Amino acid sequence: MPTPDTATLTYDGKSIELPVINGDHVETAIDVRKLRGQSGWITLDPGYANTAVCKSAITHIDGENGVVLYRGYDLEELTQKATFVETAMLVMFGELPTKPEREAFRVMLRDQELLHEDLLSHLDGFPPNGHPMAILSAMINAMGSYYPELYDIASQDDFRLAAAKIMSKVRTIAAFSFRKSQGMPLNYPNPNLDYCRNFLHMMFSVPFWTYEAPDPVVRALSIFMICHADQALDTSCATVRMVGSSQANLFASVSSGICALWGRHHGGASSAAIRMFEDVEAGRTTVSRIIEAAKSRSGRLMGFGQRVFHVEDPRARIIKATYQKLIATGYAKPDAFHDIAQEIEQRAGADDYFASRQLLPNTNFYSSLLLRAINFPPNMYPVITAMGNMPGWIAHWKEEVTSPDQRIHRPRQIYTGRKRHAYTPMEKRAARP
Repeated sequence: MPTPDTATLTYDGKSIELPVINGDHVETAIDVRKLRGQSGWITLDPGYANTAVCKSAITHIDGENGVVLYRGYDLEELTQKATFVETAMLVMFGELPTKPEREAFRVMLRDQELLHEDLLSHLDGFPPNGHPMAILSAMINAMGSYYPELYDIASQDDFRLAAAKIMSKVRTIAAFSFRKSQGMPLNYPNPNLDYCRNFLHMMFSVPFWTYEAPDPVVRALSIFMICHADQALDTSCATVRMVGSSQANLFASVSSGICALWGRHHGGASSAAIRMFEDVEAGRTTVSRIIEAAKSRSGRLMGFGQRVFHVEDPRARIIKATYQKLIATGYAKPDAFHDIAQEIEQRAGADDYFASRQLLPNTNFYSSLLLRAINFPPNMYPVITAMGNMPGWIAHWKEEVTSPDQRIHRPRQIYTGRKRHAYTPMEKRAARP
Protein backbone atom coordinates (compact mmCIF):
# COMPACT_ATOMS: atom_id res chain seq x y z
CA MET A 1 0.00 0.00 0.00
CA PRO A 2 1.55 3.34 -1.04
CA THR A 3 2.37 5.87 1.64
CA PRO A 4 0.19 9.01 1.46
CA ASP A 5 1.82 12.29 0.45
CA THR A 6 0.60 14.12 3.55
CA ALA A 7 -0.25 13.43 7.17
CA THR A 8 -3.05 15.21 9.03
CA LEU A 9 -2.39 16.51 12.53
CA THR A 10 -5.51 17.38 14.51
CA TYR A 11 -5.51 19.04 17.92
CA ASP A 12 -8.04 21.19 19.79
CA GLY A 13 -10.40 21.27 16.81
CA LYS A 14 -7.70 22.42 14.38
CA SER A 15 -6.13 20.32 11.61
CA ILE A 16 -3.09 20.92 9.43
CA GLU A 17 -1.58 18.92 6.59
CA LEU A 18 2.12 18.01 6.82
CA PRO A 19 4.21 16.58 3.96
CA VAL A 20 5.39 12.97 4.18
CA ILE A 21 8.93 12.16 3.01
CA ASN A 22 9.88 8.63 2.00
CA GLY A 23 13.53 7.62 2.39
CA ASP A 24 15.28 5.33 -0.05
CA HIS A 25 15.20 2.42 2.43
CA VAL A 26 12.81 2.00 5.35
CA GLU A 27 12.41 5.49 6.72
CA THR A 28 9.25 7.52 6.40
CA ALA A 29 9.18 10.99 7.93
CA ILE A 30 6.66 13.71 8.58
CA ASP A 31 8.10 17.07 7.54
CA VAL A 32 7.41 19.46 10.44
CA ARG A 33 9.44 22.41 9.17
CA LYS A 34 6.31 24.55 8.82
CA LEU A 35 4.52 23.17 11.88
CA ARG A 36 5.17 26.15 14.16
CA GLY A 37 4.40 28.69 11.47
CA GLN A 38 1.09 27.05 10.58
CA SER A 39 -0.09 26.10 14.05
CA GLY A 40 2.08 27.68 16.73
CA TRP A 41 3.00 24.19 17.98
CA ILE A 42 6.42 22.61 18.23
CA THR A 43 7.50 19.01 18.81
CA LEU A 44 9.17 17.63 21.93
CA ASP A 45 11.64 14.81 21.34
CA PRO A 46 14.28 14.50 24.10
CA GLY A 47 17.53 13.16 22.69
CA TYR A 48 16.20 13.52 19.10
CA ALA A 49 15.23 9.85 19.24
CA ASN A 50 12.49 10.31 16.61
CA THR A 51 13.69 13.42 14.80
CA ALA A 52 15.64 13.59 11.55
CA VAL A 53 17.65 16.80 11.19
CA CYS A 54 19.01 16.20 7.70
CA LYS A 55 18.91 14.07 4.58
CA SER A 56 22.08 12.02 4.20
CA ALA A 57 23.51 9.74 1.53
CA ILE A 58 26.40 8.43 3.64
CA THR A 59 25.29 5.61 5.95
CA HIS A 60 22.07 3.64 6.27
CA ILE A 61 21.37 1.85 9.54
CA ASP A 62 18.38 -0.48 9.82
CA GLY A 63 18.19 -1.27 13.50
CA GLU A 64 15.21 -3.58 13.11
CA ASN A 65 17.04 -5.94 10.75
CA GLY A 66 20.67 -5.44 11.82
CA VAL A 67 21.91 -3.80 8.62
CA VAL A 68 24.65 -1.17 8.18
CA LEU A 69 25.46 0.17 4.70
CA TYR A 70 28.23 2.65 3.88
CA ARG A 71 27.24 4.40 0.64
CA GLY A 72 25.19 1.29 -0.18
CA TYR A 73 27.98 -1.22 0.59
CA ASP A 74 27.35 -3.75 3.33
CA LEU A 75 29.61 -3.23 6.32
CA GLU A 76 30.24 -6.94 6.83
CA GLU A 77 31.49 -7.32 3.26
CA LEU A 78 33.73 -4.28 3.64
CA THR A 79 35.33 -5.71 6.79
CA GLN A 80 36.08 -8.91 4.88
CA LYS A 81 37.45 -7.36 1.68
CA ALA A 82 38.42 -3.71 2.13
CA THR A 83 41.14 -1.82 3.98
CA PHE A 84 40.45 1.07 6.31
CA VAL A 85 41.84 3.59 3.82
CA GLU A 86 39.60 2.22 1.04
CA THR A 87 36.59 2.42 3.35
CA ALA A 88 37.51 5.92 4.46
CA MET A 89 37.68 7.06 0.83
CA LEU A 90 34.30 5.46 0.14
CA VAL A 91 32.73 7.27 3.08
CA MET A 92 34.37 10.65 2.42
CA PHE A 93 34.33 10.80 -1.37
CA GLY A 94 31.29 8.68 -2.25
CA GLU A 95 32.80 5.74 -4.18
CA LEU A 96 35.27 2.93 -3.65
CA PRO A 97 38.56 4.16 -5.11
CA THR A 98 40.21 2.82 -8.22
CA LYS A 99 43.77 1.59 -7.75
CA PRO A 100 45.29 4.90 -9.03
CA GLU A 101 42.94 6.91 -6.80
CA ARG A 102 43.85 4.83 -3.77
CA GLU A 103 47.57 5.15 -4.43
CA ALA A 104 47.30 8.90 -4.98
CA PHE A 105 45.47 9.31 -1.66
CA ARG A 106 48.02 7.11 0.10
CA VAL A 107 50.73 9.44 -1.17
CA MET A 108 48.75 12.36 0.25
CA LEU A 109 48.49 10.59 3.60
CA ARG A 110 52.22 9.92 3.56
CA ASP A 111 53.05 13.53 2.70
CA GLN A 112 50.80 14.89 5.47
CA GLU A 113 51.83 12.63 8.35
CA LEU A 114 54.38 14.98 9.95
CA LEU A 115 53.32 17.78 12.30
CA HIS A 116 54.54 21.35 12.08
CA GLU A 117 57.32 21.70 14.65
CA ASP A 118 55.56 24.66 16.25
CA LEU A 119 52.53 22.43 16.81
CA LEU A 120 54.78 20.15 18.83
CA SER A 121 55.38 23.09 21.17
CA HIS A 122 51.63 23.10 21.73
CA LEU A 123 51.87 19.41 22.63
CA ASP A 124 54.68 20.16 25.09
CA GLY A 125 52.37 22.56 26.94
CA PHE A 126 50.11 19.75 28.17
CA PRO A 127 50.81 18.19 31.56
CA PRO A 128 52.38 14.72 31.57
CA ASN A 129 49.15 13.15 32.82
CA GLY A 130 46.91 14.97 30.35
CA HIS A 131 44.17 12.76 28.93
CA PRO A 132 44.87 11.82 25.28
CA MET A 133 41.33 12.85 24.27
CA ALA A 134 41.86 16.37 25.61
CA ILE A 135 45.16 16.59 23.77
CA LEU A 136 43.70 15.18 20.55
CA SER A 137 40.78 17.63 20.50
CA ALA A 138 42.94 20.67 21.27
CA MET A 139 45.64 19.70 18.78
CA ILE A 140 43.20 19.09 15.91
CA ASN A 141 41.56 22.47 16.56
CA ALA A 142 44.92 24.22 16.79
CA MET A 143 46.10 22.45 13.63
CA GLY A 144 43.65 24.49 11.61
CA SER A 145 45.64 27.62 12.46
CA TYR A 146 48.53 26.26 10.40
CA TYR A 147 46.34 25.86 7.31
CA PRO A 148 44.12 28.98 7.20
CA GLU A 149 43.74 28.53 3.45
CA LEU A 150 41.57 25.48 4.27
CA TYR A 151 39.19 27.34 6.57
CA ASP A 152 37.04 28.00 3.51
CA ILE A 153 37.05 24.90 1.35
CA ALA A 154 36.13 25.99 -2.14
CA SER A 155 36.85 22.94 -4.31
CA GLN A 156 36.97 19.16 -4.30
CA ASP A 157 40.77 19.35 -4.39
CA ASP A 158 40.75 21.51 -1.24
CA PHE A 159 38.42 19.02 0.43
CA ARG A 160 40.66 16.07 -0.44
CA LEU A 161 43.70 17.91 0.90
CA ALA A 162 41.93 18.84 4.15
CA ALA A 163 40.65 15.27 4.53
CA ALA A 164 44.14 13.86 3.96
CA LYS A 165 45.68 16.27 6.49
CA ILE A 166 43.22 15.34 9.21
CA MET A 167 43.20 11.60 8.45
CA SER A 168 47.00 11.44 8.45
CA LYS A 169 47.83 13.81 11.28
CA VAL A 170 45.17 12.48 13.65
CA ARG A 171 47.07 9.20 14.01
CA THR A 172 50.35 11.09 14.58
CA ILE A 173 48.73 13.29 17.24
CA ALA A 174 47.03 10.28 18.84
CA ALA A 175 50.30 8.35 19.09
CA PHE A 176 52.22 11.41 20.29
CA SER A 177 49.64 12.13 22.99
CA PHE A 178 49.98 8.57 24.28
CA ARG A 179 53.78 8.71 24.26
CA LYS A 180 53.73 12.01 26.12
CA SER A 181 51.37 10.62 28.76
CA GLN A 182 53.83 7.76 29.29
CA GLY A 183 56.88 10.03 29.46
CA MET A 184 58.33 8.25 26.42
CA PRO A 185 60.16 9.75 23.43
CA LEU A 186 58.05 10.42 20.34
CA ASN A 187 58.26 8.05 17.38
CA TYR A 188 58.03 9.82 14.06
CA PRO A 189 55.90 8.20 11.35
CA ASN A 190 57.51 5.80 8.91
CA PRO A 191 56.48 6.66 5.33
CA ASN A 192 57.07 3.06 4.23
CA LEU A 193 54.30 1.66 6.43
CA ASP A 194 50.57 1.52 5.72
CA TYR A 195 48.03 3.43 7.78
CA CYS A 196 47.37 1.06 10.68
CA ARG A 197 50.86 -0.44 10.78
CA ASN A 198 52.37 3.06 10.93
CA PHE A 199 50.16 4.01 13.85
CA LEU A 200 51.15 0.89 15.77
CA HIS A 201 54.81 1.70 15.11
CA MET A 202 54.39 5.23 16.50
CA MET A 203 52.58 3.83 19.53
CA PHE A 204 54.85 0.96 20.53
CA SER A 205 58.34 1.25 19.03
CA VAL A 206 61.12 2.17 21.45
CA PRO A 207 64.65 3.44 20.80
CA PHE A 208 66.78 0.77 19.08
CA TRP A 209 63.78 -1.57 18.71
CA THR A 210 61.11 -1.07 16.06
CA TYR A 211 57.76 -2.66 16.76
CA GLU A 212 56.72 -4.71 13.75
CA ALA A 213 53.02 -5.38 14.16
CA PRO A 214 51.91 -8.91 13.18
CA ASP A 215 49.50 -9.05 10.23
CA PRO A 216 46.55 -10.38 12.33
CA VAL A 217 46.94 -7.46 14.76
CA VAL A 218 47.09 -4.92 11.93
CA ARG A 219 44.02 -6.48 10.34
CA ALA A 220 42.16 -6.47 13.65
CA LEU A 221 42.82 -2.74 14.09
CA SER A 222 41.77 -2.09 10.49
CA ILE A 223 38.48 -3.97 11.01
CA PHE A 224 37.83 -2.09 14.24
CA MET A 225 38.26 1.25 12.45
CA ILE A 226 36.17 0.14 9.46
CA CYS A 227 33.35 -0.67 11.91
CA HIS A 228 33.63 2.90 13.26
CA ALA A 229 34.19 4.70 9.95
CA ASP A 230 30.70 6.14 10.19
CA GLN A 231 27.99 5.77 12.82
CA ALA A 232 25.39 7.95 11.06
CA LEU A 233 24.01 10.57 13.43
CA ASP A 234 25.29 9.34 16.76
CA THR A 235 26.08 11.97 19.38
CA SER A 236 29.55 12.87 18.12
CA CYS A 237 28.60 12.95 14.44
CA ALA A 238 25.52 15.05 15.21
CA THR A 239 27.81 17.42 17.12
CA VAL A 240 30.10 17.74 14.10
CA ARG A 241 27.11 18.57 11.90
CA MET A 242 25.71 21.03 14.42
CA VAL A 243 29.01 22.90 14.69
CA GLY A 244 29.45 22.74 10.93
CA SER A 245 25.96 24.19 10.44
CA SER A 246 27.34 27.51 11.67
CA GLN A 247 29.87 27.30 8.81
CA ALA A 248 32.65 26.57 11.31
CA ASN A 249 35.72 25.15 9.61
CA LEU A 250 36.39 21.42 9.29
CA PHE A 251 39.15 21.36 11.92
CA ALA A 252 36.98 23.01 14.59
CA SER A 253 34.01 20.82 13.71
CA VAL A 254 35.80 17.47 14.02
CA SER A 255 37.47 18.72 17.21
CA SER A 256 33.99 19.17 18.68
CA GLY A 257 33.17 15.60 17.69
CA ILE A 258 36.15 14.36 19.69
CA CYS A 259 34.87 16.19 22.77
CA ALA A 260 31.40 14.66 22.37
CA LEU A 261 32.83 11.19 21.83
CA TRP A 262 34.80 11.36 25.08
CA GLY A 263 31.74 10.82 27.30
CA ARG A 264 31.41 7.52 29.14
CA HIS A 265 27.97 6.93 27.59
CA HIS A 266 29.49 7.26 24.11
CA GLY A 267 33.07 6.55 23.00
CA GLY A 268 34.23 6.33 26.59
CA ALA A 269 31.97 3.33 27.18
CA SER A 270 34.64 0.83 26.09
CA SER A 271 37.00 2.23 28.74
CA ALA A 272 34.15 2.00 31.27
CA ALA A 273 33.55 -1.63 30.25
CA ILE A 274 37.16 -2.58 30.88
CA ARG A 275 37.03 -0.87 34.29
CA MET A 276 33.93 -2.95 35.05
CA PHE A 277 35.89 -6.12 34.25
CA GLU A 278 38.76 -4.83 36.41
CA ASP A 279 36.41 -4.32 39.35
CA VAL A 280 35.15 -7.90 39.08
CA GLU A 281 38.67 -9.33 38.66
CA ALA A 282 39.90 -7.35 41.70
CA GLY A 283 36.98 -8.50 43.85
CA ARG A 284 35.44 -5.05 44.25
CA THR A 285 32.17 -6.34 42.81
CA THR A 286 30.71 -9.46 41.21
CA VAL A 287 28.90 -10.28 38.01
CA SER A 288 25.74 -10.95 40.04
CA ARG A 289 25.89 -7.51 41.61
CA ILE A 290 26.43 -5.84 38.25
CA ILE A 291 23.47 -7.69 36.72
CA GLU A 292 21.18 -6.90 39.67
CA ALA A 293 22.26 -3.24 39.78
CA ALA A 294 21.43 -2.89 36.10
CA LYS A 295 18.00 -4.48 36.64
CA SER A 296 17.22 -2.21 39.60
CA ARG A 297 18.62 0.78 37.66
CA SER A 298 20.95 1.57 40.54
CA GLY A 299 23.88 0.82 38.23
CA ARG A 300 24.71 0.45 34.57
CA LEU A 301 25.87 -2.59 32.64
CA MET A 302 28.54 -1.00 30.46
CA GLY A 303 28.69 -2.20 26.88
CA PHE A 304 25.04 -3.32 26.71
CA GLY A 305 22.15 -1.67 24.91
CA GLN A 306 21.97 0.46 21.80
CA ARG A 307 19.32 3.04 20.99
CA VAL A 308 19.10 2.24 17.28
CA PHE A 309 19.50 -1.55 17.14
CA HIS A 310 16.74 -3.84 18.37
CA VAL A 311 18.53 -6.95 17.12
CA GLU A 312 22.22 -7.82 17.25
CA ASP A 313 24.36 -4.92 16.06
CA PRO A 314 26.45 -6.27 13.16
CA ARG A 315 29.37 -4.09 14.27
CA ALA A 316 29.34 -5.77 17.70
CA ARG A 317 29.24 -9.20 16.04
CA ILE A 318 32.17 -8.33 13.75
CA ILE A 319 34.30 -6.94 16.57
CA LYS A 320 33.60 -9.97 18.75
CA ALA A 321 34.57 -12.30 15.91
CA THR A 322 37.75 -10.27 15.30
CA TYR A 323 38.70 -10.57 18.96
CA GLN A 324 38.02 -14.32 18.88
CA LYS A 325 40.20 -14.64 15.77
CA LEU A 326 43.09 -12.98 17.61
CA ILE A 327 42.68 -15.65 20.30
CA ALA A 328 42.49 -18.45 17.71
CA THR A 329 45.68 -17.26 16.01
CA GLY A 330 47.53 -16.93 19.30
CA TYR A 331 47.90 -13.15 19.37
CA ALA A 332 45.58 -12.86 22.36
CA LYS A 333 45.01 -15.22 25.26
CA PRO A 334 41.79 -15.87 27.16
CA ASP A 335 42.24 -14.50 30.66
CA ALA A 336 40.13 -13.42 33.62
CA PHE A 337 38.71 -10.44 31.70
CA HIS A 338 37.70 -12.73 28.84
CA ASP A 339 35.97 -15.11 31.26
CA ILE A 340 34.16 -12.24 33.02
CA ALA A 341 32.89 -10.86 29.71
CA GLN A 342 31.67 -14.31 28.68
CA GLU A 343 29.87 -14.76 31.98
CA ILE A 344 28.20 -11.34 31.77
CA GLU A 345 27.04 -11.97 28.19
CA GLN A 346 25.70 -15.45 29.01
CA ARG A 347 23.88 -14.40 32.17
CA ALA A 348 22.39 -11.29 30.63
CA GLY A 349 21.31 -13.28 27.57
CA ALA A 350 19.50 -15.80 29.77
CA ASP A 351 17.77 -13.13 31.85
CA ASP A 352 14.32 -12.05 30.68
CA TYR A 353 14.94 -8.49 31.90
CA PHE A 354 17.60 -7.97 29.24
CA ALA A 355 15.99 -10.11 26.55
CA SER A 356 12.60 -8.39 26.83
CA ARG A 357 14.28 -4.98 26.53
CA GLN A 358 16.50 -6.08 23.66
CA LEU A 359 19.61 -5.20 25.68
CA LEU A 360 22.43 -6.90 23.79
CA PRO A 361 26.20 -6.36 23.78
CA ASN A 362 27.03 -3.26 21.75
CA THR A 363 30.25 -2.33 19.95
CA ASN A 364 31.89 -1.17 23.18
CA PHE A 365 31.63 -4.50 25.02
CA TYR A 366 34.03 -6.55 22.93
CA SER A 367 35.88 -3.47 21.63
CA SER A 368 37.31 -3.14 25.12
CA LEU A 369 38.75 -6.67 24.95
CA LEU A 370 39.93 -6.29 21.35
CA LEU A 371 41.79 -3.03 22.04
CA ARG A 372 43.22 -4.47 25.26
CA ALA A 373 44.49 -7.48 23.30
CA ILE A 374 46.37 -5.10 20.97
CA ASN A 375 47.92 -3.55 24.12
CA PHE A 376 46.18 -0.18 23.99
CA PRO A 377 45.60 1.28 27.49
CA PRO A 378 42.00 2.17 28.42
CA ASN A 379 42.47 5.95 28.09
CA MET A 380 43.35 5.39 24.43
CA TYR A 381 40.16 3.47 23.60
CA PRO A 382 38.10 6.57 22.74
CA VAL A 383 41.10 7.99 20.85
CA ILE A 384 41.24 4.92 18.58
CA THR A 385 37.48 5.20 18.13
CA ALA A 386 37.88 8.87 17.14
CA MET A 387 40.46 7.88 14.54
CA GLY A 388 37.98 5.40 13.12
CA ASN A 389 35.14 7.95 13.20
CA MET A 390 37.15 10.59 11.36
CA PRO A 391 36.07 9.65 7.78
CA GLY A 392 32.39 9.82 8.76
CA TRP A 393 32.79 13.13 10.57
CA ILE A 394 34.60 14.61 7.57
CA ALA A 395 31.93 13.32 5.17
CA HIS A 396 29.05 14.58 7.29
CA TRP A 397 30.67 18.01 7.71
CA LYS A 398 30.91 18.36 3.93
CA GLU A 399 27.36 17.12 3.42
CA GLU A 400 26.09 19.59 6.02
CA VAL A 401 27.86 22.71 4.74
CA THR A 402 27.01 22.03 1.08
CA SER A 403 23.39 20.91 1.50
CA PRO A 404 20.79 23.12 -0.22
CA ASP A 405 18.63 22.63 2.90
CA GLN A 406 21.42 23.78 5.19
CA ARG A 407 20.35 25.95 8.12
CA ILE A 408 22.17 26.64 11.34
CA HIS A 409 20.99 24.12 13.93
CA ARG A 410 18.84 25.82 16.53
CA PRO A 411 16.60 23.38 18.46
CA ARG A 412 13.55 24.71 20.26
CA GLN A 413 12.89 24.21 23.95
CA ILE A 414 9.82 24.03 26.16
CA TYR A 415 10.47 26.49 28.96
CA THR A 416 9.42 25.24 32.41
CA GLY A 417 10.98 27.91 34.62
CA ARG A 418 9.60 30.84 36.61
CA LYS A 419 7.24 33.24 34.89
CA ARG A 420 8.03 36.96 34.69
CA HIS A 421 9.15 38.03 38.14
CA ALA A 422 9.97 41.46 39.55
CA TYR A 423 13.48 42.14 40.79
CA THR A 424 13.80 41.46 44.52
CA PRO A 425 15.98 43.92 46.49
CA MET A 426 18.79 42.33 48.46
CA GLU A 427 17.29 43.13 51.86
CA LYS A 428 14.01 41.43 50.94
CA ARG A 429 15.46 38.14 49.68
CA ALA A 430 14.56 35.20 51.89
CA ALA A 431 17.34 33.13 53.36
CA ARG A 432 17.80 29.70 51.81
CA PRO A 433 18.70 26.60 53.81
